[in-house]
Amino acid sequence: MSYLVDNWSFDPFVVVVAAIVALHELGLANLRRRSLPERTRTRRLRSLLFYGGLALLLIAVVSPIDYWADDYFFVHMIEHIFIAFFAPILIVAGAPWLPLLHGLPVGLRRRLVRAVLLGRFSHAFRAIGRVVVNPWTALISFNAVMVIWHVPGPFDAAQENQFVHIWLMHASFFVTGILFWLQIIPSYPFRMKASPLWQVGAIISTNVVMFVMAMTLSLFSATSWYSVYAHIPGVSLSPYADQQIGAAVLWICGDFWAIPALAVTIRRAIDSEGGFSLGVDRLFHRDPGPSLEVLRASASEQAPRN
Repeated sequence: MSYLVDNWSFDPFVVVVAAIVALHELGLANLRRRSLPERTRTRRLRSLLFYGGLALLLIAVVSPIDYWADDYFFVHMIEHIFIAFFAPILIVAGAPWLPLLHGLPVGLRRRLVRAVLLGRFSHAFRAIGRVVVNPWTALISFNAVMVIWHVPGPFDAAQENQFVHIWLMHASFFVTGILFWLQIIPSYPFRMKASPLWQVGAIISTNVVMFVMAMTLSLFSATSWYSVYAHIPGVSLSPYADQQIGAAVLWICGDFWAIPALAVTIRRAIDSEGGFSLGVDRLFHRDPGPSLEVLRASASEQAPRN
């Protein structure tokens, strides 16, 4: 029990989260004065998801998870799953973007919007934005960040330098996680540009990357990869056994997010494409052939009449 109760810490990120929540609540109040009650209730329900995502981020950085992540690789993998997957999922589903914008003072908000849409560098901003939110950019960057930071060299460097650990490793997990889930989860006012079948493929390919990483860290390795976990006083678990447990965390926790997301996106593909097989035909630009209704109509016309 002491593993859960002890070793909580205060991180300046707590102040940042408190400021974000205050700004979001102010934005909700401003929007409530000009919105229908139904929309106000919807925003309030979504805000719970947003706050849940922020809470997961706080748990990852101030709870004993962060403390024990310095000693145990498998705990560090739990922290990464929180930061890269579960927290971004809840934040994107919470769609906090408009409330956060409307929480700003009116003058500042107008200057910000004018600078992005009509300002001197508006074309550059919009061009960069289109690249950043492109589905392929999100998919490739998310998986690249996941793989690169688990290579021994970058991983050990992050463990030995707090700036690299927090502002490069964890920040890249979180930012690319947000961009990835924006392609899959509706988050107004962002529009999902990827087709449902692309979303299915993105989820499967990302889960495959995690599976390969897990297999490489466990079945395809005979020793521990990371020197930072090789000689830690007071840790009885061997570095290799610790690494194998961490690989299992990547594998099993990958299924925790992948299976529900896959079920939702497959259903979305069936509803939007008129059937899964028809959607596959459209994806590969194949002639789907006559539909079931056409075949039935043709059969009824050819049937002998009495």
